This record gives sequence, C-alpha cells and structure tokens, in this order.
Amino acid sequence: MKENMSKNTKEIVFYTNPESRARIVRRMLEEVGEPYTVKVLNYNGDMKTPEYLKVNPLGKVPAIQHGDLVVTETAAICAYLADQFPEKNLAPPLDSPERGTYYRWLFFAAGPVEMANSAKACGWNLEDNLQTVGSGSHDDVLKALELAVSKGPYICGEQFTAADVYVGSHISWGMQFKTLEERDSFKRYVERIEKRPAFQRATKLDDELSKG
Repeated sequence: MKENMSKNTKEIVFYTNPESRARIVRRMLEEVGEPYTVKVLNYNGDMKTPEYLKVNPLGKVPAIQHGDLVVTETAAICAYLADQFPEKNLAPPLDSPERGTYYRWLFFAAGPVEMANSAKACGWNLEDNLQTVGSGSHDDVLKALELAVSKGPYICGEQFTAADVYVGSHISWGMQFKTLEERDSFKRYVERIEKRPAFQRATKLDDELSKG
C-alpha cells in the first residue's frame, strides 16, 4: 500500500477485499506503481452500505475512484489504469496492430472464460445451451485460451500488458480451483506472470490482509 501522493496525480482509492477478484486490481495497481489508498470492505455489511452503493450499486468489489471518477468491473479497471498511465507501457499503442490482440484476449477472459469457469464451478450444463450462452463450450474456451498464451512470452508478444494481469489471474485461479485443466502452456505462462515483482508485492499485501 502506498500512501504518499505526488502533487500532480489524482488520488486513486482502491476498494477491496483480499478474498475476491480485487486481487487482480491490486496486481494491476502494483504494475502501475502510482500511489493509492486502500479501503478494505468486509462481506458482513460494508459492501452494502448506502455510502458504498453510491460507488458500486452491485455492492461488490473491486472498484476504484480516480479523482471524481468511479470505475468498477475488474477488466475495465485494468484497461482504464493502463490508459491513464501510458508511460508504464501496460497497453500497446493505439496505432499498433497488437492493440486488437490486447482487447481481444482481455475481454475474452472477462466474457467466455469467466462464464465457462463459473459454469463448471457451479455445475451448470452449457452443452445443451451453446447457442444461448456467449462462451461456447468449455473445451472450446480452453482451446482459444491456449492459443492466446502460446504465441509469445506474453499475450502481445514481448510486451507485458494489462491483459496479462487479467488473463494470468484467471488461468492461475482456474487451475487452482480445478475449473481449468493444468495444461503445460497454462503453467508456463502463469509461472512467467508470477515471477514479476509487482505480482509478488501484490500477493504479499493481500495475503497479509487476509491474515489480519
């Protein structure tokens, strides 16, 4: 957690619980490396207070407030932070062909991967409803995801981006909770992500919060 603000930077307030997808946003914030203030919310009422519902009407974390602007939804927060701090090189340039690759897999993880993994975890049958659900079959999602992480060290080749923060977290948790197969390509990709200093700092901070 960083508390000192530079005078030219709008305050970033991070609403979190370490037992949630907010861990992804913590990893992104640590990659950005700008100061941020942490507000930890518990599941026993903090997230449903009138004050917080003004931040996120769903009463869920993560969320950030950047100056007067609120951003919710984990993938959106990652993309927003990458764009707000372009000097950190966490997104390909707008005129780069890799920008399309970046968007493709960032939102593939937010949509089909999230849906397919949730369905498997909850025991929902997608096979009888493939024309209705947006993800397609779980097997097709895995094949596409393997394509995303097999063309380079990172999704956009040599450049590490916010897409890797988001996709890497989903793959890591999917293998941990058995909603994704432990394929070699997934394990190699996650190992690269988890070696990053920002990932290790974020993990340490959230693990300490969980213990507290």
